[in-house]
Amino acid sequence: MKKVVLAYSGGLDTSCIVKWLRDKGYQVVCFVADLGQGLGRGEDFKAIEKRALAAGATKVYIKDLQDEFIEDFILPALKANAIYEGKYLLATALGRPLIAKHLVHLAHKEKADGIAHGCTGKGNDQVRLEVTAGILDPKLEVLAPVREWEFKSREEEIEYAMLHNIPIDVTKKKPYSIDRNIWGISIEAGVLEDLEQEPPEDAYLITKSPTHMASYPKYLEIYFEKGVPKKIDGKSYKLKSLITHLNEVGGLCGVGRVDMVENRLVGIKSREIYEAPAGTILYIAHKELESLVLDRELAHFKEIVSLKYSELIYYGLWYSPLKQALDGFVEETQKHVTGSIKVKLSKGACVVVGRKSPYSLYKKELSTYGKEDKFDQRLSEGFIKIWGMPYKR
Repeated sequence: MKKVVLAYSGGLDTSCIVKWLRDKGYQVVCFVADLGQGLGRGEDFKAIEKRALAAGATKVYIKDLQDEFIEDFILPALKANAIYEGKYLLATALGRPLIAKHLVHLAHKEKADGIAHGCTGKGNDQVRLEVTAGILDPKLEVLAPVREWEFKSREEEIEYAMLHNIPIDVTKKKPYSIDRNIWGISIEAGVLEDLEQEPPEDAYLITKSPTHMASYPKYLEIYFEKGVPKKIDGKSYKLKSLITHLNEVGGLCGVGRVDMVENRLVGIKSREIYEAPAGTILYIAHKELESLVLDRELAHFKEIVSLKYSELIYYGLWYSPLKQALDGFVEETQKHVTGSIKVKLSKGACVVVGRKSPYSLYKKELSTYGKEDKFDQRLSEGFIKIWGMPYKR
């Protein structure tokens, strides 16, 4: 009997996959990656383990990868200002190469013939997992049951699970496909596939509706050291606690909701909604601090790098040579990204209201129109003539 290691989430797809693979003659070992799915509220991994075993798994591994996820994946993406198509902070995309890495390691440990996942044939995650696994060990077989099994809809999967007494949390009335980790939540399917419909409130998990927020704002001052967030309002935090805290505070203020139609890697457009309170706050604050300390040419070129960096993450090319080369550039840009950014959270918005850094390139005496002005405006005439010279005929 062949053995495979399945990336198991405890959700509908992977729960059905365990039973489906067993019926095909496979021994299934489940791997559950703890990437902070509970977002500070805890996750019932015992229940997930029981669900996997009830579906037919022979063994279940559960690994807490939150610190590795934050240090080796989230932090580099934050330093790079990686955001796909201007909206998506890549929470799910960042988790996939880490999961694939541990799938390969576990397959070696278990002497398995291959790995398996529950990604669909028209999604991005299949690419991210399989490309990463192929880079780390091209000899491993990869099984993708959702691409070949007989089920044509999530409703049919629900019926299959019920028929075989597989415990699941999804229902036909709320058939959302959800992926969550400490950096954010991705939500799709169900009523969200109707582009004319506003996402219902029950689709959101950690953010309150901005329309229900109190009128008074919440202020936070976030301190960075070489691009790494270290303090909130003067209090030091470890990264995990800092992100968890910002998820809670930002979520209460309705910050971090995204409703977008995005371009998937496989060539189709899909409607996704996302929640990323901490990611949104840190992205805005970090980018603002960079605008204060980076010179114009470096800041503008980094915009180009950020775009490519986000695409590499989205496309599943985390371990590609280009991504590794860009890491060197990004790290170099962070030498002077130290200082504090004050933000105001209110009714779903995160607005920068204060900035300070020992490496600030802002000079009030040059930019002011007051009596402290030291800028010699007479120099501008010669500058304009030289600047415009190539365009005069």
